[in-house]
Amino acid sequence: MTFTKKIKIQGLLIKQREVFLQLGDAFIIGALAGLAGGGFRLFVSHIGEWRKQLFSRLDEVSSWSWLVAIVLSAVTVFISIWLVRKYAPETSGSGVQEIEGALEGVRPVRWRRVLPVKFISSLLSLGSGMVLGREGPTIQIGASLGKMIGDKFHRTREEIHMLLAAGAGAGLAAAFNAPFAGAIFVIEEMRSQYKYNFFSFQLIMVAAATSDIVVRGLTQQGPIINMTIFPSPPLSSLWLFLIFGAVFGVLGFFFNRLIISSLNIFSGLHGWKYKFSGIFVGAVIGLIGWKYPDAIGGGYDVISKSLGHSYTVQALIILFGVRYLLTLFSYGSGAPGGIFAPMIALGTLMGLWFGYVTHGLFPSLVGYSSFFAVAGMAALFAATVKAPLTGIALAVEMTSNFNQILPLILTCAGATIVSYKLGSKPIYSVLLKRTLDMERDEEVADASKPDKEPDD
Repeated sequence: MTFTKKIKIQGLLIKQREVFLQLGDAFIIGALAGLAGGGFRLFVSHIGEWRKQLFSRLDEVSSWSWLVAIVLSAVTVFISIWLVRKYAPETSGSGVQEIEGALEGVRPVRWRRVLPVKFISSLLSLGSGMVLGREGPTIQIGASLGKMIGDKFHRTREEIHMLLAAGAGAGLAAAFNAPFAGAIFVIEEMRSQYKYNFFSFQLIMVAAATSDIVVRGLTQQGPIINMTIFPSPPLSSLWLFLIFGAVFGVLGFFFNRLIISSLNIFSGLHGWKYKFSGIFVGAVIGLIGWKYPDAIGGGYDVISKSLGHSYTVQALIILFGVRYLLTLFSYGSGAPGGIFAPMIALGTLMGLWFGYVTHGLFPSLVGYSSFFAVAGMAALFAATVKAPLTGIALAVEMTSNFNQILPLILTCAGATIVSYKLGSKPIYSVLLKRTLDMERDEEVADASKPDKEPDD
């Protein structure tokens, strides 16, 4: 064997070793993200059940249960937001924009702070009844675990970039039992930041699949939304799904605008108003939740009840409007939590309402109102995040309604096109730009301050 051939073989062996090491990293990240995500889901579920039982018992023995609801939510939300502001401001909201910024190289990933603060503060905010989802925390936690593994194992910057993306995909998979959606989300939503190649995609798939296996072992097998598996809708009804998507395109346009407006209102507060805004937010959520429990929370109970036809047509649209506003209110406060689950609940409510109405108008075309509930789960997501493939994958994996792929495509196409035509941009890109602009403004303000006070 010649010297040149030996060098080539050695180089090939080194590359193969690096491949196996990176696949091993992805497996570890997936397992850790699954443990963290599964544990987070269990904690949130137990806190929610405890909360229901507490108020049920209080209602039986006291007329002051409303005050307990207000105080409990006010305290937990205040502590949650205080933890975020004091120790890790980047954990505010969903954190997805922070991961996009990290992949682009413009935001740090301080995983030593992010992991404990995001986990604990998100438990407090979601446990209080805020209209937020668990997927934002699990995505940011998963990506932070990717950075942690990269740092601990002394990986290169390029390798850490791939591990960050793999962790984000694993985090989404952990939230929804949706490994395919987790992988698609990184490719589609983080397309401008993520350095895509065949091997890096394999890392995401390994991490997402591993995470899903671990979460299913801790929580449940199968889809997270139990509903009827419907046949494909008739071809003559498909035009209705385009109209339905267009409605969500308009709703998504206003949703993105109002999210930013809500964030600006809260961040524009000063002094004691800013410091104690969490108490006000928590008190409002507590009072509404005491009076109307279905109006608060991530939305899984609402989805289940609506699919069980527990609401009238009028109640569906009223609940949609209330939860739409409370989602904006909750996210704007800066509390940690995602918007995927609230948007999925909103899509389900609007979908059922639209299904009832169109069934009354076109009974021969719309056999099941729930056709539009499945489509609605992806519609608002597609209109706001501008990631229609992820929305479709999520809706299918969450419900196992694979026969609804064609109407899902039409709905998401209508939602995305209309929102784009109205001038709406992907929400996380807008949020990242807002974060960078605020950081720049703070640096300019600090630079303009005098080093010391002038003499009198």
